[in-house]
Amino acid sequence: MTTMHAATQALSAPLPRTGQPLCLDFTPLPGRARCRWIERAIGILESDAACPSDTPLRKLEVPALSGIDIYLKDESVHPTGSLKHRVARSLLLFAICNGRIAEGTPVIEASSGSTAVSEAYFCRLLGLPFFAVMPRATSAEKVAAIALYGGQCHFVDSPQEIYAEAAGLAARLGGVYLDQFTYAERATDWRTGNIAQSIFEQMRRERHPVPEWIVMSAGTGGTASTIGRYIRYRHLQTRLCVPDAEHSAFYDGFVRHCPTATCRRGSRIEGIGRPRVEPSFIADVVDHMIKVPDVSSLAAMKVLSRRLGRPVGGSTGTNFFGLCWLAARMREAGQTGSLVTLICDSGERYRNTYYDEGWMRQAGFDTGPQEAAIEAFLQGRATL
Repeated sequence: MTTMHAATQALSAPLPRTGQPLCLDFTPLPGRARCRWIERAIGILESDAACPSDTPLRKLEVPALSGIDIYLKDESVHPTGSLKHRVARSLLLFAICNGRIAEGTPVIEASSGSTAVSEAYFCRLLGLPFFAVMPRATSAEKVAAIALYGGQCHFVDSPQEIYAEAAGLAARLGGVYLDQFTYAERATDWRTGNIAQSIFEQMRRERHPVPEWIVMSAGTGGTASTIGRYIRYRHLQTRLCVPDAEHSAFYDGFVRHCPTATCRRGSRIEGIGRPRVEPSFIADVVDHMIKVPDVSSLAAMKVLSRRLGRPVGGSTGTNFFGLCWLAARMREAGQTGSLVTLICDSGERYRNTYYDEGWMRQAGFDTGPQEAAIEAFLQGRATL
């Protein structure tokens, strides 16, 4: 008998009766409906990324800073009005492709507002119920925007409570906690198609196409981490500066090389500053950090708003102050070059807080002296 004939007989012979089943999985095969929903959901998210033109890079004219060019990447023009539009889309795409979200899955997020607004927008497009866990002090405008997109808000008294409450709510609802503070840097591809690539492509035709510094404050830390990684990946000479809010753990964690650093108070600059160093903040890709008093952030916010002719948010003020601080160091050293930072969101979301004089007085903020100092610097009459 040939070897091939023997093999054929062996394959056609009846299986031996062992008394044991050959397969222990008796669950029905999954249908195609789940695959079709995933395909539609990914298509919706990819269409959002492809449809709008890129956010503009605006040059701010400051004649007194001769040889130092200032640029603002305007993220407030996104459909949901903030930088977090990119992050929310990436987080949902990441969770869907990882098999964590299917049709009808409740989606839960811990947020100080802007990320939740953007996630509520995308969840409505995808037909998913959305729940935001946020500090009670979150601006009324952000709460209203979340509700407009069909999301529900759950409030906690302390920023430190949002993590456990979001995880607990997800467990109770049988849903998914997106956890932007852990996954923001993982969900974004830092090599291509990100905000850093957009900045450098838009800078190509400028007088100083490779910025001396990019300035980006940290909320999750994901955007700053993406920028820092991209700079290294592309072998660029640009450095990354992260200005931190007054009541935030990021700065202490950076200077002390301590990823477990904490801060007892919550940040008063919505969208940035955290009571702990978040997993998405990759300190090793940051070149420098500065600690910005909240009153200086809000003063810079007002100065920039006047120069743009429209209001910007508090985190943009932190960014702008950090940029001005670096410009002052460059001017003192006789250096020229370009500086880039981000307009994170519009000031329209803070009409009842940062742009309300009564609220500012009650919060103990008098920005007048700091505004005067920043204006004097921008006019070439002083330094910071």
